Amino acid sequence: MDGNIALSRRRFLVTGVTATGGLAVGLSALPQLGDAATVSATPWDDDGVAPHELDAWIAIEPDDSVLIRYQRAEMGQGSMTALVMCVAEELQCDWSKVRTEYASANRSVRENNVYGNQASVGSRTVRESHGLMQQIGANARERLIQAAASRLQVPAGELTAANSVVTHAKSGKTLRYGELVGDAAKIKLNKDVAIKPPEQYTLIGQPMKRVDVPAKVDGSAKYGIDTRVPDMVYAAVLACPVPGGKLANVDEAPISGARGVIKVVKLPNAVAVVADSYWRARQALAKLQPEWNTGADGNTDSAQFNAEYRAALDKPGAVARNDGDAGKAIAGAAIKLEAIYEVPYLAHATMEPLNATAHWQADRLDLWVGTQMANNTLKALVGIMRMKPEQVHVHNAFLGGGFGRRGGVDEGVQAAFVSKAVGKPVKLIWSREEDMRHDRYRPQAAIRFAAGLDPQGKPVALSARVAVGSLFRSNNMPQFVKNGVEGPAVDALATNPYDIANQRFEVHLKNTHIPVSFWRSVGASQNAFFLESFVDEMAHAAGKDPVAFRRALLGHRADWMKVLDTLAVKSDWGKKLAAGKGRGIAITECFGSVVGCVAEIDLTPQGKLKVERVVYAADSGHAVNPLTIQEQMEGGTIFGLTAALYGKITVKNGAIEQGNFDSYQMVRLAQAPKTEVHLALTGGKKWGGVGEPGTAPIAPAVANAIFAVSGKRVRSLPLMDQDLSYTRTASL
Repeated sequence: MDGNIALSRRRFLVTGVTATGGLAVGLSALPQLGDAATVSATPWDDDGVAPHELDAWIAIEPDDSVLIRYQRAEMGQGSMTALVMCVAEELQCDWSKVRTEYASANRSVRENNVYGNQASVGSRTVRESHGLMQQIGANARERLIQAAASRLQVPAGELTAANSVVTHAKSGKTLRYGELVGDAAKIKLNKDVAIKPPEQYTLIGQPMKRVDVPAKVDGSAKYGIDTRVPDMVYAAVLACPVPGGKLANVDEAPISGARGVIKVVKLPNAVAVVADSYWRARQALAKLQPEWNTGADGNTDSAQFNAEYRAALDKPGAVARNDGDAGKAIAGAAIKLEAIYEVPYLAHATMEPLNATAHWQADRLDLWVGTQMANNTLKALVGIMRMKPEQVHVHNAFLGGGFGRRGGVDEGVQAAFVSKAVGKPVKLIWSREEDMRHDRYRPQAAIRFAAGLDPQGKPVALSARVAVGSLFRSNNMPQFVKNGVEGPAVDALATNPYDIANQRFEVHLKNTHIPVSFWRSVGASQNAFFLESFVDEMAHAAGKDPVAFRRALLGHRADWMKVLDTLAVKSDWGKKLAAGKGRGIAITECFGSVVGCVAEIDLTPQGKLKVERVVYAADSGHAVNPLTIQEQMEGGTIFGLTAALYGKITVKNGAIEQGNFDSYQMVRLAQAPKTEVHLALTGGKKWGGVGEPGTAPIAPAVANAIFAVSGKRVRSLPLMDQDLSYTRTASL
């Protein structure tokens, strides 16, 4: 089968499937909504165009099935469902006939960036696009109404739209959307029509089953690693073990004439073996002994980094916040306390290792990949491959986990160069070890706190100096570093809302040769652990209950208070527990949402820990799909708990030591705590993210629970490295 036949088949699939029951939103059938919409399981074709389009976003078939395109990425966070709901809220279509698929980055290039920002990062999909998607649905509905008005020769104001039907109440006449789409597509509005305010929502706010789940359950969903194209060959790759190092030489003789081996491709920092199967490529690659130029970075290790980060805390840093005079207030305080906290590098460890399938031709590059940033991936390839934007086609697929790792183009660039070298489509797959050892990690960090309390235990001053890797410098975005400070380095730290008059936060942006990047909940993932643990230290020094202590400092923030009070009630805070059991609390704000967590643990005197119950309260302002929020808090629990218990990337001779899940452990099913999620929504103008914030509070909540049981304060992670044993008399 050649490429043209494959693309024609794809177009047939899009047309045929949507014709038998596409995208449709039925507001009159709310009890059935959860089982309605579906998703196209196959990535879109090269041009992203379907018959019967109303515009680039919506296509309506003659049978009233509706296709709504989703411009971001779906990696399990549920935003594909949420944004389709936002369109459907205004479009007033029959949800039982709704279908969605990825929007084409190439079409967006050709049509003046019609899909806008296609990135799913920073919990921004819903909070950034909910209004746009409602507007798209509202404008589409109005165009359908105007088309009906023209056909019926009545004023548009006499018509209503619901359940994919436009009705003229006076005459009783109706027209289906499928009958109107051709005429509606020709109509241009002079201005946007008004969208509904939250109090008028009928679909938004309903708990909806995700549209992508059925395909993922029955196996029809297509991830990047599922790609199959005609004449495809396979590549295994090995990069220099020391990040930043280069390939010096590789002797190809050991695999010369090996069965199935097609070519050895030398890249600036890696070597790839291409074969007729991935297994043969892997086996051949293992027989090579590349020589590397690692430079001075090859002599570094974790012990050195740990010492350097601690030493940085002895020097003044760039000032991120300076309220009052924290130094003077601490010096005169009745109660003083100080502590140093540390966290290691962390890997993303997505279940689907990085992979990409590329087909390079002289005037065209096709890339099949699961990417969090389809349009940015396209732009990057344009520059690297020296092609025109319209010549690059990024075929996005479902992502087997992203968490920030699939925002780059490492695997895509490698696949493109290897395809160019062999003149064939190439599926390039990173082994689990390659994926683990060549991640772009969460930064290592260390922080020194100091605080002062008055005789009654009220905080009068808080200061901190943090040393942490710069995400923006590591990702070639230095323009986002201002006066030595960047947002992620101090998020959920210097941005805290605690009512403490004197606060000073300083930062050292300290990078090593280990590349760092955005990791689920980003700066808040370490900063919430730092701050919320130290706030608990202040509460203990003051002789106060941790919830009461926080409540006294948050009275001016209704959203934080609602989350805190919801947590206290739902977690049974203050209710006596059996010996060896304890609760800990943490609350933080990131990506526009306030999220709190209470962890309930069992800790034996021998130090055996089990997190038994986790209770969340979350305020994202509004909830497009409450079920998604529940799922994301549950997922954030597992992701964050894995990091708290086990997460640690270490360096020896400049290289990452961990290679697979035997040395980089995950939380197993038997360890998963019972998790409860409660919404504490405050509405208003707030539209916070939910994909990332749930990860941030779990580590400090568990650490604070450990203190409640044992009297031991955990100031560094992971917990597997800590001695948690205690005597019963030490229990608080």
